[in-house]
Amino acid sequence: MPCRQPFLFPTRIRFIDTDASGRIHYTCLFRYFESAEIEFMRTLDISYIGGNIALPRVHVECDYRLAILYDDLLEIEVCLTKLGRSSIGLEFRAMKQGELAAKGFIVLACMDRKTQLSVPLPDELRAKLSSVLDE
Repeated sequence: MPCRQPFLFPTRIRFIDTDASGRIHYTCLFRYFESAEIEFMRTLDISYIGGNIALPRVHVECDYRLAILYDDLLEIEVCLTKLGRSSIGLEFRAMKQGELAAKGFIVLACMDRKTQLSVPLPDELRAKLSSVLDE
């Protein structure tokens, strides 16, 4: 991860997010990643509410390494791994008792809210995000 230090987000797996086997439903970990992402962005004074741009997800992936069960305590690490012209790449590591339980990656595209087209990242957003990169 090319960021200076990952942002850490502790969380506990809710019953509603598990399947009949007691494991987290494969789609639900993205909700936990998103919660960690929002808190990470909050530390940089970045909000998804208002403004002229939106940051929709255009690519998501997740590899599961360990079973993640109801009531497991996870520490999710968030790291900015890509700062492109008009996109942001975030890597997530879900740690369970110090072991890697899952690893994910999400790409957000910068989009003009009115035209719904890709636009370059605004300078202010780029500056805030650049502050966490290990350069």
